[in-house]
Amino acid sequence: MNAGLILAAGEGARFGERSKLLADLGGRPLVEHAIGAQCAVEEIEPIVVVLGAHAAELMASVNFMRAEPVLCEDWREGMASSLRRGVRALDGADRVIVTLGDQPLVSTEVIARFVGAAPGTRATYGGRPGHPVVLGPEQLRAVCELRGDRGARELLGDAQAIECGQLCCGRDVDTQEDLEAIRDEVRAVL
Repeated sequence: MNAGLILAAGEGARFGERSKLLADLGGRPLVEHAIGAQCAVEEIEPIVVVLGAHAAELMASVNFMRAEPVLCEDWREGMASSLRRGVRALDGADRVIVTLGDQPLVSTEVIARFVGAAPGTRATYGGRPGHPVVLGPEQLRAVCELRGDRGARELLGDAQAIECGQLCCGRDVDTQEDLEAIRDEVRAVL
């Protein structure tokens, strides 16, 4: 079973007061692009979106499609708590494909490359590590021990890599400038 996990719980303080995940990108909230990319891969089931900061606003404004939103009440503790919450919600999954809610250009085509990938595999963009990552049984057990603002990077060790830079940049949105750069990239493709 390939389960999907989208991490979208952080406050995004560098972006400003409003949630970056609700920022408009092509007429939709930014996070819907990440949700839609996973939901379009039929082999991924179930899919969980972990929310924290701005959860009520996101629940009221975002189309989660076939993904299930879950609340991480400890989101202030960092990415590790969100990852733990998502893994708990996917209890029983053999493999989990993890993406980030603030990476709207990570496409269905990119995510589909990870459906048959070995546990511990991660995307690279021009050789730079990124998401998606595939967590298998060993990593899923180890997630329970993570604390603070740490994700699964240290659990992957010398992970296999799938280069995805030819498909997209894998850039995330941390600031208003990042969003404008992504908007420029989207306009260039259209």
